Amino acid sequence: MSRTRTSSPAPRRVLDWRLRFGFLSLVWGFSFLFMKVGTEAFAPLQVTLGRLAFGTAVVAAAMAVKRERLPRGAWTWVHLAVAGLLLNALPFSLFAFSELTIPSSLAGICNATSPLWGMALSLVALSEDRPTRRRVAGLGIGFLGVLTVLGVWQGFDGLDVTGTSLALLASLSYPVGWIYVRRTLAGSSHSHLSLTGAQLGLATLQLAVVTPLFTSVPTGLPLLPLLSVAALGVLGTGLAFLIQYDLVAEVGPTTAQMVTYFTPVIATAAGVAVLGESLSWSTPAGAVIVLAGAALTQSRPKGGRPGSRPKRARRTDPAPRDAGLGERPHATASSHT
Repeated sequence: MSRTRTSSPAPRRVLDWRLRFGFLSLVWGFSFLFMKVGTEAFAPLQVTLGRLAFGTAVVAAAMAVKRERLPRGAWTWVHLAVAGLLLNALPFSLFAFSELTIPSSLAGICNATSPLWGMALSLVALSEDRPTRRRVAGLGIGFLGVLTVLGVWQGFDGLDVTGTSLALLASLSYPVGWIYVRRTLAGSSHSHLSLTGAQLGLATLQLAVVTPLFTSVPTGLPLLPLLSVAALGVLGTGLAFLIQYDLVAEVGPTTAQMVTYFTPVIATAAGVAVLGESLSWSTPAGAVIVLAGAALTQSRPKGGRPGSRPKRARRTDPAPRDAGLGERPHATASSHT
């Protein structure tokens, strides 16, 4: 008697993907609030170092549970070091510095420009990304949204140019890192978890070297700022990445990337409701325009472009942010904050 093989059913998730999607949106949205509270007691570089250390610990624990090994190869580590700088150490630090002078809600809205930067850069740096009327229109709409947020008709009156510029540079760093990863690590045979653990560890090491050179030891460890930094690392970096990649594997990058459009909304609501930040009409109006432009740049005509690859969660390529970022997530660690 011959035996017929039956395919094993896909593992069932404990929580529905919609709940995990909502949790990820909340975590990334509140990350800007956590940064704001953290910088009240610690220097921006110290906030980023703590964030990366806690996030690395979470991913390292996941690697230990799954018995994952760190990647091998000198060039792989070099590329991961650059990815750690562009996708973690640099943007996290820039956002922390920006929130010394701008509201957390504005930082969150600036983060939403990342897909716009990503689309513009990919048209130049990636030959497979061809400009279309839809994407160019989205880029133009997004640019108008940025000008609305900044209140250009008022001559940027009352706007902290330095803080806002730092937040926009942080958003630009994500797609730059995404393009670098796509060009250098797309063919890697290592697992996403292994690459992420190494990347976060290298980013932590970078901040561990730089931070003592430019900051002094904190005079105290206030509980609330300390808890904010811990939440920023454990939830907004370590756990968020694990959930993000799990979502891409289950529902695909197109659905998972929609978290990008909820993050600034939650960041704005948290800043206004919890921190009492002021909000003029141009900020939410501009944010809506930015998100509309970003959504348009990421959309595809029905049926896809001729010759385009089918959408799927690739092993080492960025999928939607983001970010990317930018499309996200990918096999290495980045986030919208």
